[in-house]
Amino acid sequence: MQLYIEIQADIPTRAVTFYTTLFPTWSFQKDPSLPIEYYRGTLSPASSSSPPTSAINILKRPTNPPPPMHGTNAFVCSFPVDDEAALDNIENKVVELGGQVAMQKFEIPGRGWHAYFVDTEGNTFGVFTTAYRE
Repeated sequence: MQLYIEIQADIPTRAVTFYTTLFPTWSFQKDPSLPIEYYRGTLSPASSSSPPTSAINILKRPTNPPPPMHGTNAFVCSFPVDDEAALDNIENKVVELGGQVAMQKFEIPGRGWHAYFVDTEGNTFGVFTTAYRE
């Protein structure tokens, strides 16, 4: 299944750096033909069991996000990684890059692990494992 994802950002170049550092298989290119600051990108799956490459884009936020502690006013996307160690690595990188842990890693019995984070632009996203070992 092909996905088309847009991430809004106060400072799009900061978001591009955050996500390409966090997910090295992602890449972005500024689209000068649009009337807003917009970076077209692709995400190649980090996991061999993930779906094919999808479009992921970063654009200048057109309005203010909800204030902190008022919940997410968005559609939260979660991205797959191969295993628990990869998820732990993502958690460490998010914090190093200036993001936050929104919900620490938790087990989904019989399926794997999931965690939620907040990027440098105040957006919530998730990461989950695609392989499970008991």
